[in-house]
Amino acid sequence: MSDSNRLNVVSPILENYSIEPYFVEEVGRVKKIYSNKGTFALKKIAPNVGTDFIRHVHFLFQKGFNRIVPIYPTLDGRYAVLHEKELYYLMPWLSNEEKENRHERHQQLFRELARLHTLSAKEVPIKKEERSEHYEQTVQLWEKDQEFLDGFMDDCEKRAYMSPFDLLFCLYYHEISQAARFSKARLDEWHEVTKEQEKARMVVNHGKVSTEHFLYDDKGYGYFTNFENASHGSPIHDLLPFLARTLKTNPKKNEDCVEWIYTYFKYFPFKKDEKQLFLSYLAYPTPIIRTAQAYFQRQSPKNELKFVQQLQRQYWYLKNTEFVVMRIIEVEKSMEQSKEGAQQ
Repeated sequence: MSDSNRLNVVSPILENYSIEPYFVEEVGRVKKIYSNKGTFALKKIAPNVGTDFIRHVHFLFQKGFNRIVPIYPTLDGRYAVLHEKELYYLMPWLSNEEKENRHERHQQLFRELARLHTLSAKEVPIKKEERSEHYEQTVQLWEKDQEFLDGFMDDCEKRAYMSPFDLLFCLYYHEISQAARFSKARLDEWHEVTKEQEKARMVVNHGKVSTEHFLYDDKGYGYFTNFENASHGSPIHDLLPFLARTLKTNPKKNEDCVEWIYTYFKYFPFKKDEKQLFLSYLAYPTPIIRTAQAYFQRQSPKNELKFVQQLQRQYWYLKNTEFVVMRIIEVEKSMEQSKEGAQQ
């Protein structure tokens, strides 16, 4: 798209803010606007997304959380402009120059995420039946997964000649099952602690936590942006997707990841039941089970190399997750022993 066309697209939108654009630059999914009133970021969203996220942003501002890139209102007070069947909203442009290393950037992100959760946290009523139903449904799903693992293992062992995928699966079977049993044990502990409780702690979740959605101003302060997936729910819904993306790497003892989690816990400590549920979901080997199921259900001819590579990558993710989970358990045990020692 030419420069003049970009200006033609944004000019009618920016008229709602009394802003005259001079130049428009495409930066990913955001338009960087150079104008008579400074530099802005214009974001387009689908109308079906709606503007509920703006309500969450205003709620957080009212609670005193100011580490959010603000959304500017139009002259008549609207926070989004409908133009040619698309919604647009306007924000200040942040320089986002990295003035610290990757580890410190993540530390600040997790610290601010914990503050966001702290300021928005509230106890909400939960029916015992709903909690038990969630537990039973999860257990049933996991039992079906284990039945599949056991059945696939039996099939593989009966074959005169295993395929490369079959052989690799058999090598990994014990560790996959072990991770599943660990998750089930943590889930059982969570249910035992909470089955008589009639309340649960909910927060405003950002919905898409990422370093790409944590931008820096020219003073080095970090601000969250892209709240389009914000919602009320358990705080683990913000942590788990971020950790899943981080741990999908080659085999690595990710001590940094453990530090980020404890930076978060320092400012927003999880209760015992929240921690059990967090560890249960974090440890459960869903990706590698789904890969094995996809291979089993795929009709011939199978792309053996592709499936073997997928299984290998999911095994690495399983081991990376296992390291983080075991380190958390070690740290928790050490903290508990220190606490007991101080009380004696």
